[in-house]
Amino acid sequence: MAILFLGAGGTGGYFGGRLAQAGKDVVFLVRPGRQAQLARDGLRITSPFGDAQVAVRAVQRADEAGPAELVVLTCKAYDLDSAMDAIAPAMGRDTLVLPLLNGLRHLDSLDARFGPERVLGGFCHLATTLAPDGSIHHMNRVHRLSLGARTPAQQAAAQRAYEALAGAGFDLALCTDVRREMWEKYVFLATLAAMTCLLRASVGEICATRHGRRLMLEAFAACQAVARAEGAELSEQWRRQTEGFLTDPASTLTASMLRDLEKGGRTEAEHVLGDMLERAAAHGLRLPLLEAAYAQLQAHERRIAGR
Repeated sequence: MAILFLGAGGTGGYFGGRLAQAGKDVVFLVRPGRQAQLARDGLRITSPFGDAQVAVRAVQRADEAGPAELVVLTCKAYDLDSAMDAIAPAMGRDTLVLPLLNGLRHLDSLDARFGPERVLGGFCHLATTLAPDGSIHHMNRVHRLSLGARTPAQQAAAQRAYEALAGAGFDLALCTDVRREMWEKYVFLATLAAMTCLLRASVGEICATRHGRRLMLEAFAACQAVARAEGAELSEQWRRQTEGFLTDPASTLTASMLRDLEKGGRTEAEHVLGDMLERAAAHGLRLPLLEAAYAQLQAHERRIAGR
């Protein structure tokens, strides 16, 4: 299966690089500066699972890549419109799209542009950063990519995509209920992003304060309530495990949104927190902690827009 990755940053570069390392047919659609960097140095990964320097093919336009059978989207949510324009020339009659974006709002946009039958469900758990020299630094021992059919009619397509991505050294899962698992990831992320951005601290630092653990659990419960109101049947095992992650006093975990905030860059606040709050309002629910975090992030976006 010919696979086109939109972007070769932390997420796309890591998973695409591992696939290329395993001999898969992978092409990266990137900007000119990144293309020159990859041509000069290859795609470089440092990771607890082994470092790599892989020669990869990178193009600036999708029509240069040739027909793609699977397009993997790893862009930031605020770049989705331009990303859809960029991949459109690679979209053949049977091309599948696997989005690895945060949240859920992007599914509506992708369905409207390319048709819901071609858009798989997907998400990942990965902590990476792109260094100034273009190398990708993998920061822990988690590198999991999950995908699945959003409708029964997509089962065969999801199986084909799973088989194409298998054997590249990272953890790969074919979900039987990808919608539920995407909601579980979204609830976790919205809670983590809201609390670490609002308090500018890691999970452990928050939970070491007098009221931090209680506030974290309140935010987590509120996001779960939205998911259930939207029809998601969340797993009790997932709830217990995630509560442990969010209240671990030794945890240094922060959301990537906080790292973007601290760098003074754009964030995915609208796609993650804004969308969660819109869904909550539709069901008559209030999420005060997320509202406060979202207000702070909106103020940040206005400030950098003014600059």
